[in-house]
Formats: sequence, structure tokens, C-alpha cells
Amino acid sequence: MDYDVKDTRLRKSGKLKIEWADESMPVLQLIRKEFTKKIPFRELRIAACLHVTSETANLMRTLKAGGAKVALTASNPLSTQDDVAASLVKDYGIPVFAIKGETDRTYYKHIDAVLSMKPHITMDDGADLISTLHIKKKELLDGIIGGTEETTTGVVRLKSMAKKGILQYPIIAVNDSQTKYLFDNRYGTGQSTIDGILRATNYLLAGSTVVIAGYGWCGRGLALRMKGMGANVIVTEVDGIKALEAIMDGFRIMPMKDAAPLGDLFVTLTGDINVIDVEHFKKMKDGAIVANSGHFDVEINKKGLKKLSKSKREIRPSVEEYVLKGGKKVYLLAEGRLVNLSSAEGHPASVMDMSFANQSKAVVYLTEDGSYLGKKVYKLPDEIDIEIARLKLKCLKVRYDKLTKEQEEYLHSWKIGT
Repeated sequence: MDYDVKDTRLRKSGKLKIEWADESMPVLQLIRKEFTKKIPFRELRIAACLHVTSETANLMRTLKAGGAKVALTASNPLSTQDDVAASLVKDYGIPVFAIKGETDRTYYKHIDAVLSMKPHITMDDGADLISTLHIKKKELLDGIIGGTEETTTGVVRLKSMAKKGILQYPIIAVNDSQTKYLFDNRYGTGQSTIDGILRATNYLLAGSTVVIAGYGWCGRGLALRMKGMGANVIVTEVDGIKALEAIMDGFRIMPMKDAAPLGDLFVTLTGDINVIDVEHFKKMKDGAIVANSGHFDVEINKKGLKKLSKSKREIRPSVEEYVLKGGKKVYLLAEGRLVNLSSAEGHPASVMDMSFANQSKAVVYLTEDGSYLGKKVYKLPDEIDIEIARLKLKCLKVRYDKLTKEQEEYLHSWKIGT
């Protein structure tokens, strides 16, 4: 088996992490049992570009249990858990091409490695695998049934490709499932971002001013949790509806240029470029901390910060101290990459349980109906979304009401009024 991981001797701790995460992923366990019986993916080849974590490991185990031949590479150079990668290779026989801290060159070399299996299905988090296929590996496109996309940034890229007529096979936007974005993006990102920041800095959030760029589901999840930790939260937005929503939720809204002198800690979650730019660094107070929890490291203008600075050093793991030419210091976390995965372990397993249940069911949907789909981005059918929610509630031993026959008739009637 071909693979490229840091050190296979790390397998023991990696296997323990995988087993620990699996305990909090009961829905995925149920799906794995189902796949083991039905073997829906016999002879199917799946190339996955996802964060190499213990939760992702359990998704790979589930797909393999269904008969698929899977290969995994990282969707971010800093998010790989090297011990988990080692365990996947040695304990579960799954090829992995990922090393924490790998260069951009190695990152794309690893993407090429998983594509060498000539996949039928692609599984992406950020769309780098799909874009590489369309740019460098066009000869493989004819063999593709379809693909899945895990995150908002990737969905935006893929919808742009579809709109321009570039996309060459159907994509299921797993991110658009309610059991994904309402929970993973809001509760997962909200908690794991704080976890990453605290592990990197040991910073006291209570009483500090935290500037959050972006009030999508990730941003609002973080804002609510920062507020709960006692921080004074400022939100910056470019969307008027989201800005109004932030106001109604009790947060201050202002442009980044006005927030820059006020913030102690800045976190970007927008999916766009240079959200924190040179003009903002110039206005920040001495000792300001800057982090990103969006998918790519483009939200903070790192090149601009470097040009403003006379020196740079790593003062703590995952913390770079930039001393600006006037003597002011700005601290950048995790090289501007996903702080929740680079400095911590990412989302809790219990929330990824639903996200990866969606991924598993999306592959089933593609194998059954992919040939009928056009070259567009699709949402996973609502009935699958609802079934995942039902399974999660069942696993949590939560009971909830059902409509009576009378109530169903009333909701479907147009004749019954007051």
C-alpha cells in the first residue's frame, strides 16, 4: 500500500483517538453497520481531501466497511493529526497522504497521489481536489460519477464553476444540509475556534473586546459563545441582512476600519480575501491578536503584515509575534490558517457525527442517482437530512411529538379557517 505519513510508530495514540471519537458518533456507527451488511460501494474508488482527524478516520472506516476503496489526503497543511494518519494506514489499511506542517508543494503532491487511484467519487473540503482534477487531471473526469463538498468555501467555489459551465460532474453540497450547517458550522465552529485560540494563547476572553468578521452560521456561532465567555463582541459584515441580524442578537456592528483600534482579539470567518488588511493592522492596538477560522489562509493579509514589520518570531507554538516598524506588536495565530484545526483538534466528534452521516449518505445517493444528475451543485434530498436528524435524536434517547391525524389534515387543508 502506498502512503505518506509522518511516522507510522505514532499509530497507538492515533487508534485511541479514533476509538474515543467513535464513542461520540453513534449515527455513523449505525450507518457503518448498515454498510457492512449491504456493501453498497463494492469496487467503488473514493478519493477524499478532508481534514485528517479522528472523526474523519471514522468516516473513512465507514466507507471502507461499505466496500469502497478509499484514499485520504489533507484539505489543509496544518490540520492533520499525524498519529491518526499513522493509525489509518497501519491499523485500518487505508492509504493516507498527509503530514502536519507540509509545504504547499507537498500538499498538492498528496492531492495528486489520491487522484492516481482514478476515483469514481471525490470527497472534498474546500474544493482543492476538484479544482486540481479540472485543471491538471482532466483525463480522469470521464470516470467520475460525482462528488461531495463539506464546507461553505468549497460550495461557493463549485457553484461559481457550475455557473461558468466549467464543472464536469455533479456535486452534492453536504454543507447545505440542515443537519450539517445548523450544527457543525454554528456549534462546532463556535466551540472549536475558542478551543484553538485558548490552546495557542491561554488568553482571558472575559472583559476583552473581540472583533468577529462575518456573521454567517460560523460567525454567529462564535459570537454567541464569545459573548457567553464574557467578551465584548463587535461584528463586521458586508451583508445588510446579516448585519441587522447581528444587531438584533445584541452585538455592535461597524466597519473593520472602525473596529481595528478597539479590538483585543480579531477572528475572521468570511471565506473572502484580505478581510483584515494593511490599513487595519496600522490601526490596531499594541498586542492585538489575529486569528482565522475560515477555510483558507487568505482572509488575513499576511504579506501585508510582513511588509509592515521589522521582525517576526514564534513566541509560542502557533503564535507568531510581528513587531511593526513603529514598535507595535501584532500576534498572528496558526499562520493565519484554520485556528480550530491548526491549534486544536477541530469540531467535537458528536457534531461531526451528523456531518459525516451526510457524507456517507451522499455517496449512496450518488451511486444510485448520480447518472441522472446534471453538472451542477445539488443539495442532499431533504428526506435524508430528516432521517439523519431522527437517528441522532434516537441515539440521544430524546423523544419528541408527532402530528396527530387531525393536525396533519389541518395543515394540508385550505378550507379550514378560523
